[in-house]
Amino acid sequence: MVRNGPRTAAADTWWLPRTVVALRVRIFEKVNGDRAVTLPDARHGPEVFERVYAHPAADGRSAGAGLSDLFWYWLAPGPEVHQEHLEPGARYEDVAATTRRILAGSSAALAATAGRAVARVLETLPEDRISLVRLRDLVMPAWAEFCYELVFKEPCPPRARELITAHADDVISALKCTSLRHPRRRARLTAYLRERIAAGDVPHPLPASLTPQEQAHYLQGTFFNTAVVQLSEATAHVLLALARHPRVQDRLAAAPDDERHLAHVLDETMRLYPLFGIAHRITTDAVPLDEDTTLPAGTVVCFSYPDYHATGYDRPGEFDPDRWTTLSRKDAHHIPFGMAANRPCPAWRLSPLVLSAAVREVLHRFRLDSTASHTRSIPHRAPCLLIPRTLPDRPRRLEALRTAVRVRDAVEDVTRGVRQLVLGTVMVLHARHQKPATRYFEEHPAARCPVAHPEGDSR
Repeated sequence: MVRNGPRTAAADTWWLPRTVVALRVRIFEKVNGDRAVTLPDARHGPEVFERVYAHPAADGRSAGAGLSDLFWYWLAPGPEVHQEHLEPGARYEDVAATTRRILAGSSAALAATAGRAVARVLETLPEDRISLVRLRDLVMPAWAEFCYELVFKEPCPPRARELITAHADDVISALKCTSLRHPRRRARLTAYLRERIAAGDVPHPLPASLTPQEQAHYLQGTFFNTAVVQLSEATAHVLLALARHPRVQDRLAAAPDDERHLAHVLDETMRLYPLFGIAHRITTDAVPLDEDTTLPAGTVVCFSYPDYHATGYDRPGEFDPDRWTTLSRKDAHHIPFGMAANRPCPAWRLSPLVLSAAVREVLHRFRLDSTASHTRSIPHRAPCLLIPRTLPDRPRRLEALRTAVRVRDAVEDVTRGVRQLVLGTVMVLHARHQKPATRYFEEHPAARCPVAHPEGDSR
């Protein structure tokens, strides 16, 4: 049951946000040109999605895809050594092994570290009144501290937290086209990491295949970009879902040690609001699509997580954690951390542990309430009311705040949509002009993944 009251008439009738989104989708569809396939589609269902995604020849990561220029542009500086953008081979294996070592640790210790980081953020909120926050902004400094402790094995100093948070916020805001990117802001974190590496402050052996500058970019991209951003977004999604579904929230708050139900909430949140929208791969050899069609080498295949996660479920658009009491993770169309056969997220074990700790910490202190919309991209950064559990009920005050959140969300939806269209178009054009991925592989041909060019293949 959703506690939200009826939306305002303006929110239901304003056509501009939907039109802007449609225009943005068309712009991004043009980036890859004609040699692109998106799965699943009307003809090829989830089984084809799984088979092609897991195919050994669907292993090219960056070279040859128009989307790579965009993502390298948004994730700069140093995207060429970001783990997710390295082509398969010895260099990737070196970097991936380092990431696994840094992420290693006991479940209890990792959860405790995450819980303490979130608690420090929550302690800054007043206990005598309701707070209106943006959930993603609230928790991002906590995950900055958490990831810093993973890398440096020491408490995070304020300066490092500020640098990491500013960098992560800049990356995700540019990626969602709500702000232009700020290379100088990102370069400040790079310089800080270079200093720490040069001083011998990183207690982990860093990839020997990388130069010191590339090692700084590796730490920046993997831990202080992707890890901080994804943990912040995931936490915001879970908390916003709980704020909009009070019965689920009340059940969790009443039984915080019910790990099974909390796991179901996390699974359902990641199913309905996957962190990845599109994952793209480039085929390095022929890949059968169906009985009549073969994807030639060099095809860009876009895998749509939201479309895949919507298949095979009753009421797929409904938030229902209890569906997981009878579902098997192994058999369900559910890949929140990617396909095991094709470079899954290295934090697949860590993320549920620390997210659970964060949710418990928040629910221990606050009740959550929100009338803001909930979409996969949450460009509004998840507005939410945090109500201290020690605060007496004030229904009239709460209802007034809920109305204010609803109205503001509707107004922002329009203004933000226009801003995304304008800024997104500017950045797409700039990225296509700079071509960071294309230029990198032209200058470093050895970094390309070998691509076969069989004759006679056709799509």
